[in-house]
Amino acid sequence: MAETRPIDRLLEVMRRLRDPEGGCPWDLEQTFETIVPYTLEEAYEVADAIARGDREALREELGDLLLQVVYHARMAAERGWFDFDDVARSVTDKMIRRHPHVFGDARVDSAEAQVRAWEEHKARERAAAGRESVLDGLPLALPALVRALKLQQRAARVGFDWPDAREVLDKIEEEIRELRAELARGERDRLEDEIGDLLFSVANLARKLDLDPESALRRANAKFERRFRTLERRARDRGLDLHALDLPALERLWQEAKAAEEARARTDAPSSGR
Repeated sequence: MAETRPIDRLLEVMRRLRDPEGGCPWDLEQTFETIVPYTLEEAYEVADAIARGDREALREELGDLLLQVVYHARMAAERGWFDFDDVARSVTDKMIRRHPHVFGDARVDSAEAQVRAWEEHKARERAAAGRESVLDGLPLALPALVRALKLQQRAARVGFDWPDAREVLDKIEEEIRELRAELARGERDRLEDEIGDLLFSVANLARKLDLDPESALRRANAKFERRFRTLERRARDRGLDLHALDLPALERLWQEAKAAEEARARTDAPSSGR
């Protein structure tokens, strides 16, 4: 007797969990809407495991993310829409269509040419689906910074783009001036508009520099967290209460943490040697 494939076993587990007769009460209550937050969370946990270089965590988090796909597919099957096999078949067919240089006779000479071919193929698919705008199809649920980047990339395909990063820097300076003016007026809605314009322009600058703004912000978050934890540790070592310290004292601790990290980085840097 052939051994049950792991994916088939997972599908059966989900079927049992959602079985009205003897299934899990919590799982039976779930809907597409209630599961979405878990789906997004699992995707972020996959990204976190990759960023930390944790192979065991990556294996586990990929499993958790796969479970989310199985969960949604099971709920769809219960409604007679489609099942897991339909999901797998659809994405397989799409990957074959979008890689004619691998599965057909087309030729692609570089990764850059493949990106262009991929985007052209997606554009044809959007046109066939009746989408009129190059911006159609971008999910509203994307993180705002990621969606800003994708909107800019889509607009750039038709030439709506700054020539280089210098022009974007000028735009950022313009947005800062406008923000300063709104700070003087103190109108909350206008301040939010100007902050949004500034963030959008910064995302654009990252794109023009061929950097991922989401990745850059994650690095900045991680750096802030490392340094603030060092600040806290130094305060504890000295018997200081953070809540009782004024801003200049906190800033001194911050600068110490920053200097210590930079010194470690210099020490850990590989020697140029002879």
